[in-house]
Amino acid sequence: MGFQLEGPVLTGELVRLEPLDHTHAADLAVAAEENRGTYEFTWVPRAAEVGAYIDAQLARAATGSLAPYAQVSVETGRAMGATSYWEPRCWRADDRLDAVEVGFTWLAGPAQGTGINAEAKLLLFRHAFEEWHVSRVDLKTDARNDRSRAAIESVGARFEGVLRNWSRSWAPGEEGRLRDSAIFSITAEEWPRCRKRLEERVAGFVARRG
Repeated sequence: MGFQLEGPVLTGELVRLEPLDHTHAADLAVAAEENRGTYEFTWVPRAAEVGAYIDAQLARAATGSLAPYAQVSVETGRAMGATSYWEPRCWRADDRLDAVEVGFTWLAGPAQGTGINAEAKLLLFRHAFEEWHVSRVDLKTDARNDRSRAAIESVGARFEGVLRNWSRSWAPGEEGRLRDSAIFSITAEEWPRCRKRLEERVAGFVARRG
């Protein structure tokens, strides 16, 4: 039958990752309008577009190429953004998942720098490496997006290079253009070190919250 990309609920101390559906729409409409100045190279729906955005993500999920999540603050119970597993790859005859990307990620401005991103990555990476036993997890961003590149490196991913004209640009005003993509990864061999680093970062945010 082969591997089926389905993301379970993943719960931490700061964030709970819930499979995305229309129950998250009202919260995401608010979150999407909070401090949009951080979204220079990332497409984030406007409040009026959230319903169509969720429909589009669920359509991708129906093809087996995406497992979308809402990022829900444990403290407030509000959805503060979204993220996904994306592009599963199975190369061997047994159809075991070999690699997957973590992407389609955005967070409301007030949720940035609170530890939600770090813990969400910890939960997603841990499930991929320890439950699905992948060989690598990929992350990519617009090569011009220094903020996103720094955030990806901060969770322990290694920069692999820039692929030119790799995908469509999500930057406002660049519809129909292609972008260069900065590619990062974590391998199974690197995961124990990365996990320790992320756990320490998250513990620091939890201690500050308390």
